[in-house]
Amino acid sequence: MQPPPRPLELRIDVSHGPAETERDIDAVHDRLCRPDGALHGMPSLACGVPGLRLRYREADGEYYVYVEDVARGRLAGYTVFNRLVEVDRRADRHLRAPHSKYALDYQRRGLASAIYRWALDGGLCLITGARQSAAAHALWMRLAAHYPLGYVELRDKALRYLGPAVTPAVLDDLHTRMILLGRGWTLDTLAGATGMR
Repeated sequence: MQPPPRPLELRIDVSHGPAETERDIDAVHDRLCRPDGALHGMPSLACGVPGLRLRYREADGEYYVYVEDVARGRLAGYTVFNRLVEVDRRADRHLRAPHSKYALDYQRRGLASAIYRWALDGGLCLITGARQSAAAHALWMRLAAHYPLGYVELRDKALRYLGPAVTPAVLDDLHTRMILLGRGWTLDTLAGATGMR
């Protein structure tokens, strides 16, 4: 007897409402400010934007960057570079999936872009998740002007390179992901390191 077919999944835009985003950001800010909290006292990164300070931490191979508005005493937002359970161990060493949340007042100010560039310039290669918001997709397209972008199929924990462009039908497939190569990486070196075909 064959198992029942899996339900079809749709690639939909991710959209968090402003109120939900604000609540999440406020909760993280409370953890940053609480002296007994795990997020308190993290090191700072150079930001270059007056009034803003970046906090950074690494936990279990994932990277967290928090943007604080020191002048207003609040958290502007954060970006997390997640590990993906869908990739094998070889690819897990080199690929991270970024996810960002920024309060409405701080969106479209280049904060997420600057943090993605920081990660890419540091040699991290990025991969999208199965779903992506319209804003995140636009950010990736802007970054592609400065970092090599390609498309991969991620199936059964294996990566297969699809090329620098794909058809809309292929892009809509949940197994299709975008990758951005960090500084120092080529498709050949990434293929050698991850086993990408």
